[in-house]
Amino acid sequence: MNIIFIAPPAAGKGTVSALLEERKGYIHLSTGDLLRAEIKKGTEFGNEINDIISKGELVSDEIITKLLKNKLATIKNQKFILDGYPRNLNQAETLNEIFNELAITDYMAIYLSIDEETAMKRALGRLVCSDCGATYNKYFQETKPKKDGICDKCQGPLNQRADDNEETFKVRFNTYLNVTNPLIDYYKEKGKLEIVDTTNGSENSYQLIEQILESENVNN
Repeated sequence: MNIIFIAPPAAGKGTVSALLEERKGYIHLSTGDLLRAEIKKGTEFGNEINDIISKGELVSDEIITKLLKNKLATIKNQKFILDGYPRNLNQAETLNEIFNELAITDYMAIYLSIDEETAMKRALGRLVCSDCGATYNKYFQETKPKKDGICDKCQGPLNQRADDNEETFKVRFNTYLNVTNPLIDYYKEKGKLEIVDTTNGSENSYQLIEQILESENVNN
């Protein structure tokens, strides 16, 4: 069962995706990663994307769609997680067209639900390793680094993201909800929506998602 994650900021999407990759063999498809990978290839298309980003402009839906479609076509018969797409109804309709073209029918949209207060605490406590990109949180025991300011995995320095502040977070959180909430109804009407409360941490969220996947496999 393929997964589309719908999640507000700090809902734990990245951590849960990593667990699904590690334990279930999922391929994690992040639109940001796809853009960076294309730029790194140095292709004409990648250079076009780099020019857009370098100017501080937003990458168009058309470019994201092309990248995503190309990637999905190369990983047929492998389970994937979509992270960061779709973000609005137009993208959801486009994704539906891609799925139809590629005959992808076994998917589920999972909304990772979290209240604003808990999400903000997670965001403001988030620490990222400068060397390997591993993430931690100083406010939650399960994700605290063993040593303050030091990455457990590579011993690199941990830093807080510049945009992880209360004012910026509230704008991001409310903007996301306003734009993305219609997706919940969209997938619900298709019978393709599950909701997972992520308040109790990533391991609990993973267990709930695992139950959903097992139930879907039995029903199919």
